[in-house]
Amino acid sequence: MTDIQWFPGHMTKALREMENNIKLVDMVIELRDARLPLSSANPELSKLGKGKLRLVLLNKADLADIKDTEAWKAYFTKQGVECVALDSRNTSSKKLINNAVTKLSKEKKERDLKRGIKNRPVRAMVAGIPNAGKSTFINMFAGKSSAKTGDKPGVTKGTQWIRLSKELELLDTPGVLWPKFEDEDTAYRLAMTGAIKRDNLDMELLAIKAIDILKDKYPGRLSERYGMEEDGDSLSLLKAIAVKRGALKKGGEEDTLKASELLYDELRTGKLGRLTLEIPE
Repeated sequence: MTDIQWFPGHMTKALREMENNIKLVDMVIELRDARLPLSSANPELSKLGKGKLRLVLLNKADLADIKDTEAWKAYFTKQGVECVALDSRNTSSKKLINNAVTKLSKEKKERDLKRGIKNRPVRAMVAGIPNAGKSTFINMFAGKSSAKTGDKPGVTKGTQWIRLSKELELLDTPGVLWPKFEDEDTAYRLAMTGAIKRDNLDMELLAIKAIDILKDKYPGRLSERYGMEEDGDSLSLLKAIAVKRGALKKGGEEDTLKASELLYDELRTGKLGRLTLEIPE
């Protein structure tokens, strides 16, 4: 497990900032990856946001299995958590999010009115693990490039307030992983979606674990993409992918590292089709 730890200094600092800023907000909007709604939940946020209004956004839903996303939405509803699935690059998600924020903040606004407080905006902290798409979500929601975006984890390094309207202000925060992963599978699933920097990974082991999941949950997907049989163990299939994609060393030996990087990129970017890496218990 030590090969997939990533908690650099700026994350420790970010967590301290979030602890200081949580008292300034009414709501926590947590972005998770729709492909792994539990593994991409940061347990630190649940502790920090205790007693605050809470909205979970299942981002990158365009890359996830539609049926599984519906199952996850039902799961969160059963837990009493307001949940919206979205593609944060698509502006049609704005209405869904606005409706959810209005619904969640209704009682708070009624309390404010009774105390003679009018037109105070709801203040929400936007949080999530690295590469969950927070900056893209904020830019879409604000209608302008208010936050830096990037396709690698850790682009947002500090907190910033963004006023969206008279009704809502957002506090952007850096993506924060937690100091220690509870189990190996969580770490590898996070790695498969790009939440952990590539140079922290054993790419071949990651590829083998990804093939295990694809064989079990999406039989035929590897055959469709790479034009090969799915017989044999996962290492054999990784070698078959290397052959099919011309990833060969001198002498014709399969370059499993190159094949692993190819599989990782195609898995992360949706070229292997819509898929969800975990389902509700």
